[in-house]
Amino acid sequence: MISLEGVSSIRKTHDMLPIHSKPKLWNPSIAPNPPTFKKILPLKISNTWNENKEANESKAGRIKRLVLSNEGRTKLNTFPDREFYAYPRFVTHVDDGFIATLTDLYRERLKPGSEILDLMSSWISHLPNEVVYKRVVGHGLNAQELARNSRMDYFFVKDLNQDQKLEIEDSSFDAVLCTVSVQYLQQPEKAFAEVFRVLRPGGVFIVSFSNRLFYEKAINAWRDGTAYSRVQLVLQYFQCIEGFTQPEVIRELPSAGNSQDDKSPFSWFMKWLGLFSGSDPFYAVIAYKNFKPVYD
Repeated sequence: MISLEGVSSIRKTHDMLPIHSKPKLWNPSIAPNPPTFKKILPLKISNTWNENKEANESKAGRIKRLVLSNEGRTKLNTFPDREFYAYPRFVTHVDDGFIATLTDLYRERLKPGSEILDLMSSWISHLPNEVVYKRVVGHGLNAQELARNSRMDYFFVKDLNQDQKLEIEDSSFDAVLCTVSVQYLQQPEKAFAEVFRVLRPGGVFIVSFSNRLFYEKAINAWRDGTAYSRVQLVLQYFQCIEGFTQPEVIRELPSAGNSQDDKSPFSWFMKWLGLFSGSDPFYAVIAYKNFKPVYD
């Protein structure tokens, strides 16, 4: 279950949050109908079969290899992320086209009634308004932003670059989302392993991103990369964890007609920073825990 340890700075806000109109600080003691999980034991066929099964299960979710070098994990701004995100930013960091594409993707991949964990989130989750989910739990670095998110039932604040351990029970969620934030993870291997752990079998992890970023807070491997290399980086994050399915990549790139005519070095640099382009490119990398479900 999720613990409030490490989030004492926002614990006092719980009593001030309305019960229905805004998300609540996550507290397992007030969570309605906490999930229970029954373990079905298979018939014992042979000691060898059981030993092999246990060995395979123990590998699931383990980190097979490290993707980033120490240099690749560094940031230009070395101050704690909690300081950088101390003040709320009630803005959208991508354009309307990106958001519409992302919402359509969620509409397609997230079943109604699912339990969802929105990692590294903010005041908007971009979930389709007409779809009802059983529970949406949010995570981020600014309590004010998370408290304004109308789709969240609960939220918690935690710096995943300082501690990747999620105080959540195994197999708690049907889906985990990470929107335009993966570029800030300094320990992505450990973070992705934790996502695998809290997902239910068949659960989906959707990582979306564009070309926009807080340059000084993105890791070196991301800052110095191209669009292609960034997609490959996220693919490797999934592939370094035992048990994720083969990742799927979705790209929606601006058409040539949307590009601006200005070819000057300044214009190119500004577009590269994501500060002035016709529209934002959309990238999503998607994988499932153990298997991809097939629905009617």
